[in-house]
Amino acid sequence: MIKEGMKAPDFCLLGVDENAEVREFCLSDLFKDGKRLILYFYPKDNTPGCTTEACDFRDNLNRWSSVCTVVGVSPDSITSHKKFREKQGLNFPLLSDVDNKVSKEYDAWGEKVMCGKTSIGIIRTTYLIGPDGVVQKMWRNVKAKGHVEKVLQVL
Repeated sequence: MIKEGMKAPDFCLLGVDENAEVREFCLSDLFKDGKRLILYFYPKDNTPGCTTEACDFRDNLNRWSSVCTVVGVSPDSITSHKKFREKQGLNFPLLSDVDNKVSKEYDAWGEKVMCGKTSIGIIRTTYLIGPDGVVQKMWRNVKAKGHVEKVLQVL
């Protein structure tokens, strides 16, 4: 299990960047200009909670863009990410973890309860990772509404 103070596991995933270009993203490439990384895992494009969370990150990006890069990860396809990005005007990359390998490495995959029903899937989780690759803060079982404000308080 990943804990604060540990080195974040390296990965490479295909994704859609802020300009709608498809390319490979590796963790080491995400630390631009010595900035920290907000890496958040979400269950599904174009669902109410995930849209709320993504739009909150989008709307607040200017509040932290000088110190942080934001990247979202879900099991959705590149095609789905492109549509979600375009529909919501998202201004940060979305990565496609179709086999849930990275989500599992980041403890963002497992048993969860929604509306009294237990299932296996993405557990909404966010990591704040320093430019040295060390996890500075993590939030698990995140509630979409109001989560971005909690991240901002830490920044």
